[in-house]
Amino acid sequence: MIETAVKMLQEISATLPDTAPGMERQMLIGDLVSRHSPAERTALRKLMDSYLLRMSRMNASDIDVGGYGTCGYIWYRVYGEKRPAKELGKFTLDEFNVLIQSVLIERQRLFLYENRNLDFSYSIMEGDRMYRFRSNVSFDLDHLAMNMRAINNVIRPYKNLELHPNVTRVLSLAHTTQGLTLITGITGSGKSTTLDSIIDANNHTVDGHVVIIASPVEYVHTPDRCIIRHREVGRDVLSFKEGAIQALRQDPDIIVIGEMRDPDTIMTALEITDSGHKVFSTLHTASAVETIDRIIGEVPPIEQERVRIRLADTLSCVMSQKLVPTLEGKLMLAKELLVMIPSVRAAIKNNNTGEIYQMMAESGDLGMITLEQDLKRLYVAKKISLDNALVASNNKRRFQQLLNMAPVGD
Repeated sequence: MIETAVKMLQEISATLPDTAPGMERQMLIGDLVSRHSPAERTALRKLMDSYLLRMSRMNASDIDVGGYGTCGYIWYRVYGEKRPAKELGKFTLDEFNVLIQSVLIERQRLFLYENRNLDFSYSIMEGDRMYRFRSNVSFDLDHLAMNMRAINNVIRPYKNLELHPNVTRVLSLAHTTQGLTLITGITGSGKSTTLDSIIDANNHTVDGHVVIIASPVEYVHTPDRCIIRHREVGRDVLSFKEGAIQALRQDPDIIVIGEMRDPDTIMTALEITDSGHKVFSTLHTASAVETIDRIIGEVPPIEQERVRIRLADTLSCVMSQKLVPTLEGKLMLAKELLVMIPSVRAAIKNNNTGEIYQMMAESGDLGMITLEQDLKRLYVAKKISLDNALVASNNKRRFQQLLNMAPVGD
C-alpha cells in the first residue's frame, strides 16, 4: 500500500507542467487530486496516516512535511528535538504538495488558496483507538508546508499539576463561579494540555455547562457531570469573538476561549467575564507580568486605562508555564502562578505591574510561585539540570540569586 501511494505521488507530480507557477500550480494539484478515484485518494491519505501513526511509536509530538525548509525529508520532534527521518526517503516539493493536498477536503483547499494558511483538526482510527492531530498548512515560497501536532488521547491527571489548594479553589467552579483564568506560555509549552486537565477536573466534580471554542478543537471531553460543547472556529462558528458572544446565550457556567489572538477577542473575554461568567483562555506570553502588560498594550492608548481597571477586576489567576528537559531526556512542567489578591489588583490599577513579581515571590502560602522558584524546586529535587533550569528562567539573575550563585559574567 505504501509503495503504491508513493508511486502515485511520483506519477501525479510528473504530470505537472513547468509553466504553472505559484498559486496556479497549487490549484492544479488540488484539481488533479480531486479527480482521482475514492480508492486512490484513500491510498494517498493512508500514506500520510502511516507517517502520523509512526509518531506514537516514536513518542513524537510533531511532524513537519513539505516546503523548502524540510530539504525533502519528513521531520519529527521527539522530546523537544526536531530531526529528519531520512529512512522514509526523500520527496520533491511537488510530491509533498500532492501529499498535503490529499488530506484536505475541497472546502479546506479553497480556504487555503484564499488565505494562504489553514488550521484544522485531523483524525485517524486504528482499531478502536482514535488519534487526533492539530494541523496547520501554510505556504513556503509558493509550496505547501504542513505541521501536525499530536493531541493527547489521555488527559493529564489534575493532581499532576501539583497546584496549591488555594489555586484549586480559584480554578474550580464549585468554589468560584466567575473570573478570568489565563494559561500562558510560548508555543509548544503544553498550555492546551494544562487547560484540558482543569476542564476535566471540573467535569468530574461539578454539575454545570462548559462551552469550548477552539481552533481547532483538540481533546474531545466526554461529558460526566457537565454538559460539554465543542465549537471549532471555521467549522461550527466563524470566530473566537462570535463563539464567545454566542456562548452567553447558551446558559454556560464555564466558557473556554482557546486562544486570545487579537484585541477583539481579548476585549470580548474581559466583557463576558465582567458579565459574571467563569472564563478560561490561553495567551502566548512567557510570564504572568508580561501577560498583564500584553493585554493592556493590545488596545489603543486611549482605551488602556479602562482596560487596566477591567482586567484588575476580572482576572482571577494566571499560570505561565514552560516544558523543561529532564535528566532522563523527557520534558517536565515548570510553572509560574499569580493569584489575584487586593495588592495585585491595586498594582494593576495603579500601573505598577513591576511590583507583582515580588508579590508572587513572597506569597507562597497563597499558592503563588515565580518561575524561578519553581525551577529551583525542580533542580534541587534533581529532576532537571542546572543548565536547563538557567536556560528556562525568565529572570536569570534572580534565579542565580535563589541558588546563591555568582551571576554569569560577574
